[in-house]
Amino acid sequence: MSHQPAGGNILQQPKAVWAVAFACVVAFMGIGLVDPILPAIAKELEASAAQTELLFTSYLVITGVAMFFTSWLSSRIGAKKTLLIGLALIVLFALFAGLAGDVESIIGFRAGWGLGNALFISTALATIVGAASGGTSSAIILYEAALGIGLAIGPLAGGLLGTLSWRGPFFGTAVLMAVGFIAIVTLLKTEGAKPTPSPISAPFRALARPALGFLAATAVFYNFGFFTLLAYTPFALVPLGLSSAITLGFIFFGWGVSVAITSVWVAPILTRRMPRTTVLSVILPLLAADLLALALLVHSAVGLIVSVIVGGMLLGILNTVLTETVMEATDLPRSVASSAYSGVRFLGGAIAPPVAALLADVVSPSMPFYAGAIAVVIATGLIVVGRKHLKRADGLTETPIEEAEAISVGDS
Repeated sequence: MSHQPAGGNILQQPKAVWAVAFACVVAFMGIGLVDPILPAIAKELEASAAQTELLFTSYLVITGVAMFFTSWLSSRIGAKKTLLIGLALIVLFALFAGLAGDVESIIGFRAGWGLGNALFISTALATIVGAASGGTSSAIILYEAALGIGLAIGPLAGGLLGTLSWRGPFFGTAVLMAVGFIAIVTLLKTEGAKPTPSPISAPFRALARPALGFLAATAVFYNFGFFTLLAYTPFALVPLGLSSAITLGFIFFGWGVSVAITSVWVAPILTRRMPRTTVLSVILPLLAADLLALALLVHSAVGLIVSVIVGGMLLGILNTVLTETVMEATDLPRSVASSAYSGVRFLGGAIAPPVAALLADVVSPSMPFYAGAIAVVIATGLIVVGRKHLKRADGLTETPIEEAEAISVGDS
């Protein structure tokens, strides 16, 4: 039995979709771009690991907070203008980060980068879903493929450019985002029907819907595990002699390729055979086990590298299935659902890097991975407990009473 509608050929998309997808690749490169150069920045700018991890936190906090307001803005000025403003801000602040002379300035510029990222990413998802051929599932797979490719290329580009200077990756991002800006100006000609302006409170009210509330809470703990793996592992590899930008770049390139492969090919296979909540309930515990393996193998270079690659495979599945679940779990406008979910998701990820660095410093190098595993176990529990509210996402029809109750809770 299929649990999602059949889609068309994912490669047969309008040019506008490919333009937005390309810009998505570059935007997601920004997440992993700094991974290989974290040790270099810490060394050259005489910053502690905790300070350097704030490059993730400032970026993710501002991204998360701003996400709550992107649907309000895009519903008034249109998706294209919102996308272009976001891209322009990323170009500007990536350039400023490359010119910075101290870690505090880079932390601040990464925050501005996060604002542009929020405007772009949340609107890009809704734009791709609205414009892509083949239905919602095909559009989300395309979006998650862009995420995976961006996460793969980001560390590799960061590693290659980082061999020249830690400033190189920032300048490279500015150039690529400028190309994305031009592509969207040129190829995204129309935006479809004029959107109905949504109130600024819409994403916050959306979180009161039981389905979206459970998924957002799940995302907080899931992303704690996600960014513990992404942001802390480079520092765990340094004592094992793997500190060069190019080495770390290739390791996380392998991680990103794993994310891309499973998000595009494995996730759809699983969701055709099982309900989405079942997939989440199976794969989340496997991610917790992978984080536990990272903790136990923290003194083994081979063990850490293998666990990072396996983690990428699991994260690719989870990213796709969680995004599909969010988009299908309610009857809310997709831009509102995306803003609400993404805001909470990125705030969850923002907590992990500094907490991981603090736990490693105060307790032990393995403690961040233990904490990540516990967080993912909690995420699993939330999916299991909230499953009765996620029938719509599983392709099951809610009763009129259940649907009315969910809507009344969200509107109260």
